Amino acid sequence: MGTENEVSQSRRSLLRHTMMAGTSLAFAPRLWTGQVVDNRQSAKMSDHEFEFGEAGIMSLQQKMKSGEISARSLTEAYLARIAKVDQQGPGLRSVIEVNPDALAIAEAVDKERRDKGPGGWLHGIPVLVKDNIDTSDRMQTTAGSLALVGSKPAADAEVVRRLRQAGAVLVGKTNLSEWANIRSSHSTSGWSGRGGLTKNPYALDRNACGSSSGSGAAVSANLCSVAVGTETDGSIVCPASANGIVGLKPTLGLISRAGIIPIAHSQDTAGPMARTVQDVAILLEVLAGVDPRDDATSASTGKTPTKYLSSLDPNGLRGARLGIARRYFGFNDAVDVLMNQLIQEMKNAGAIIVDPADLDSHGKFDETELLVLLYELKTDLNRYLASRTDAEVKTLAELIAFNKKNKDREMPYFAQDLFEKAQAKGPLSEKEYTAALAANHSLAREHGIDAVMEKFHLDALVAPTGAPAWLTDLINGDHAVGGSSNAAAVAGYPNINVPAGFISGLPVGISFFGRAWSEPTLLKIAYAFEQLVKARKAPQFLQTVHT
Repeated sequence: MGTENEVSQSRRSLLRHTMMAGTSLAFAPRLWTGQVVDNRQSAKMSDHEFEFGEAGIMSLQQKMKSGEISARSLTEAYLARIAKVDQQGPGLRSVIEVNPDALAIAEAVDKERRDKGPGGWLHGIPVLVKDNIDTSDRMQTTAGSLALVGSKPAADAEVVRRLRQAGAVLVGKTNLSEWANIRSSHSTSGWSGRGGLTKNPYALDRNACGSSSGSGAAVSANLCSVAVGTETDGSIVCPASANGIVGLKPTLGLISRAGIIPIAHSQDTAGPMARTVQDVAILLEVLAGVDPRDDATSASTGKTPTKYLSSLDPNGLRGARLGIARRYFGFNDAVDVLMNQLIQEMKNAGAIIVDPADLDSHGKFDETELLVLLYELKTDLNRYLASRTDAEVKTLAELIAFNKKNKDREMPYFAQDLFEKAQAKGPLSEKEYTAALAANHSLAREHGIDAVMEKFHLDALVAPTGAPAWLTDLINGDHAVGGSSNAAAVAGYPNINVPAGFISGLPVGISFFGRAWSEPTLLKIAYAFEQLVKARKAPQFLQTVHT
């Protein structure tokens, strides 16, 4: 469901395209300075011209409650915004498809409000979902691949069912790194055969990261209120950082994966992406829950609150014990300077800083992670494709053949070596796989995150999410520099990115991660950090930035 991040010399460096490039020291934390701009888009594209600007869910609900707006008028405004910014103008290409039934859904929600009164926080709120999440409607679900165009899933994914039940308006699907970036070791994040290239709204020649590229860029550009992304390793937190928004990769099993095109069941999860921690908490309340179609969700029973909003506390840093995972630093001098300043600010706000607080197993599960992903990809994707009874491809082998047959459209920039390596793997009963999976869990959990948190009595671990967005390069692919998503991803533990500041006009994020089911604690800390630094600034759709 998305693999983006840094790693050692193994394929983790190929899978993990987390926050790359950007080595300038010309920066000002949290301020829009230190940049020279070329070819600025017309001022009418500036975010402040949008009627609803950076409006959050609660403010939009207040407007609907007062009658100032309706779900239909709100949906119309976002659809117009998508046409103006995504399809024309800057041409972000973050939305792969607009829902032809969006206005009808909005009208039905308005009628429900008139007949029964307002529903929950998402009632009437425009939402985008990633194009690897099944919708059994008139939209496609393709993972960005031409191989699934024209095929219809049998049912909505569980997360989509929950969104519909909550009264959300599904306005469309977001573009992504094709097949959640598991096809090639030389891929360009945000590119898909069906959707083309997603651009970063802060500088159009920079990458939006991925694989939830479209979800990150669309939320940042105010093309929706909130979006749903997916992650296997870094694919929520990396685009959240690169696009200056909040993204939460939850504990594996908190949110159902049923009806989501898979990479690997031991790490895949969906998660909320929004401009604020508050909106992430609201969306998480809707998405989380037990689902009989996903056995992993049974583990969440009795371990999660019914209201994540109650966790938010502007004083949440006071007394919080934060461990600084220093081994995730050092890939970018400017990022290190910014993070060190922010660590001091958190300390001034009452946090107890333990520095360093590194995982003893840091770097020891890079190669076994890739091995597990390749084994599970073949098994899990074959199972999923078999459920798409009207699709042209039913197996990974047939998908590989389809790409070869259509290489001018599907492989104009990079090939499919990871697909081919996965196809060569055997069943999940093989000792190579079972040993690698056991090693992953041991090294990332009890000898990783759990061990260091217990040793220092921590509430969360802290690290830079990555470097500023790198220049998109369709010839050479992504350029890895650094990131911190792998421990939480391999462990199946939660990780939240929050906007932390800007370097040369490009956003960077900070990650808070911890033990399984610690979302309430992480949300509390993340919200307090967000209120302290107020780093989020809307993008201006610049053609480029110079350092």
